[in-house]
Amino acid sequence: MPHNEIGAQQRENPDPTEKDRPIPWYVLLGVAVALAWAVSYILTVRDDDPALGDRRTISTLRAKAGGAAGAGGAVDGAQVYAAQCVACHQANGAGLPGVFPPLAGSEWVTGAENVAASILLHGITGKLTVKGSAYNGQMPSFKDKLSDAEIAAVLSHIRGNFGNSAARVAPDAVKAAREATSARKDSFNGDEDLAKLAKPAN
Repeated sequence: MPHNEIGAQQRENPDPTEKDRPIPWYVLLGVAVALAWAVSYILTVRDDDPALGDRRTISTLRAKAGGAAGAGGAVDGAQVYAAQCVACHQANGAGLPGVFPPLAGSEWVTGAENVAASILLHGITGKLTVKGSAYNGQMPSFKDKLSDAEIAAVLSHIRGNFGNSAARVAPDAVKAAREATSARKDSFNGDEDLAKLAKPAN
């Protein structure tokens, strides 16, 4: 091998190789301390400050055996709303423009309680006009998912929030609406069916 090639090889750095370099003990100790602190914080801290989140306290959110039922068997309408309605109608009841109608100021929400109850029981398909704007979506039926008490509670919550001030709805009113519309198998066809339902009986 020519002398100049040997000299060039000697001047090159050796190829890199992996070596066993364990994580320093003080880094491991720091991670362990941070992990222990995080676990102890989660297990011991109970922050009941109502100024956090949606202003409901931990005691409010702690469900009893009845799911949405709180102390004394009362149903929490806000909890039912959060579980069943908020994804479409939003936390402020404003809905999504052109997609999901608002509950705030809705004539269907604040109108006759039997109409509002029937809407939740059977759902809606087709054109629905709310506050002068037309929506053409689909609302599911809750007749097999929610009890009369749960529907009454969520209706009362909706009718008394988001700027609405309609009267509360009793479970008996929902029961009456359920019985009056028991023959219905399909959802209401928007404005057309609801207008007939809202008409007072002769």
